[in-house]
Amino acid sequence: MIPDVVLRFAAKTDRGLVRPHNEDAIAFDEQAQVAVLADGMGGYNAGEVASRMATELVRDELAQLQSSERGRAARSGQLQKLMIEAVQHANLRIFETSLAEPACRGMGTTVVAALFHHDRLVLAHLGDSRCYRFRRGVLTQLTHDHSQVQEQVDAGYLSADAARFAPNKNLITRAVGVGPHIDVDVGSHAVERGDLYLLCSDGLSDMLTAQELSAMLAQDDGDLELLSEALVLAANQQGGRDNISVIVVSVASVNGTANDAGLLARIRKWLGRK
Repeated sequence: MIPDVVLRFAAKTDRGLVRPHNEDAIAFDEQAQVAVLADGMGGYNAGEVASRMATELVRDELAQLQSSERGRAARSGQLQKLMIEAVQHANLRIFETSLAEPACRGMGTTVVAALFHHDRLVLAHLGDSRCYRFRRGVLTQLTHDHSQVQEQVDAGYLSADAARFAPNKNLITRAVGVGPHIDVDVGSHAVERGDLYLLCSDGLSDMLTAQELSAMLAQDDGDLELLSEALVLAANQQGGRDNISVIVVSVASVNGTANDAGLLARIRKWLGRK
């Protein structure tokens, strides 16, 4: 029997309280079980262009992949390869646009992309946008930041707490669209019923500690729209110094077996809202 999952998605993006405009972008396809989040950079509106292109291009290519693979349990290694190719294709399109359009010169973006395929999650990312998993009360960061500050933490020069306030914390070491070739981090993770996955830009993770994120995710009652709004509001209450974007994905069941009666009630509520 091929394992299958029932997922629910919700997302929100916000300018925050300081930045003049929003250079983040979010995109997901609930039917294809794909989610992509990006945090753009560049002068004028170029960051917005890069992040929008990244999310839309990667989402559409992964959705086509899911359509072709539907009903088949593709190998994890194959899915990771296809995920890398999707991000690389988006990178080349963004880089070519930056060369062709003077207003977009030098633009780039972070990206974190999630592809759910049966009982596996394949993640790809560049930069400091993150994916967390909340499972049985434990919050785990599944991505590893590509940033100067993270390199200092890895080398033992900075603690994780001190890194949140480092002056160079927004300097990333990898991005999409800044050159013709990129090195994409990709990984595969087993999915369990009851899991909650959070994709976010650094506008959220810089404002809230892991403990604060964990406490908020623990309060999830199945209303993912409300949860995504609450996360953004909490980041703004802490200062909202950057654009804030979140995508929340809940694993309602695996193999069509819901977690419990309470979760079945939540599913009925979700369906009733559509």
